Amino acid sequence: SETKTGVKKSGKNRFLLRTKENCGFNQYWYSKRTIETMVNEVLAMGDHCAFLSTPSVYFSLPKDSKQRKNSKIFDVDTRFKKDPGFVHFDFRAPEKIPEELCHKFDYIVIDPPFITTDVMELYSKAAHLLMSKDAKILMSTVPENAKTLRRLMNLIPQAFRPLCPTLIYQYDFYTNYSTFKESQLNLKNPEVDGE
Repeated sequence: SETKTGVKKSGKNRFLLRTKENCGFNQYWYSKRTIETMVNEVLAMGDHCAFLSTPSVYFSLPKDSKQRKNSKIFDVDTRFKKDPGFVHFDFRAPEKIPEELCHKFDYIVIDPPFITTDVMELYSKAAHLLMSKDAKILMSTVPENAKTLRRLMNLIPQAFRPLCPTLIYQYDFYTNYSTFKESQLNLKNPEVDGE
């Protein structure tokens, strides 16, 4: 079966099957359900999307979707460099984002590899460089960062909490926009919060 946006609900996620987490980059992939929720949100809300340290979401977009064709994956992991949307990205140097990509994206997805305030500030700088006017942000991190995210990017927590099966602590999702009525971000994630 498919969701309203056309993402298959059944079957396996090819990215998760083929791509191992790299502990050297502090990578923790989201669960299949969490990825589906994020992909549906991206397909509903964005056209030109920047995926910062979120390869599991970028590579789960339908290949023939305008979002996949119009988007970039910003990542340090060169396993993904053969993809035409790959942009090498060191979060410690957001100022090195290519100038031709600045202010070009209407939707930004962020999953920092670390949860410290200085890392949140660096990702905020990157997001502000990439955002077009009125761009939307979807970000995941620990609840302890809520005040920092509100200050840096005006992000607020959402009901749906992501599952990263190999991560020992719980993340929350944050957005800088009010989600649409049918958004799965408005619902609790049964993988995390029960049915």
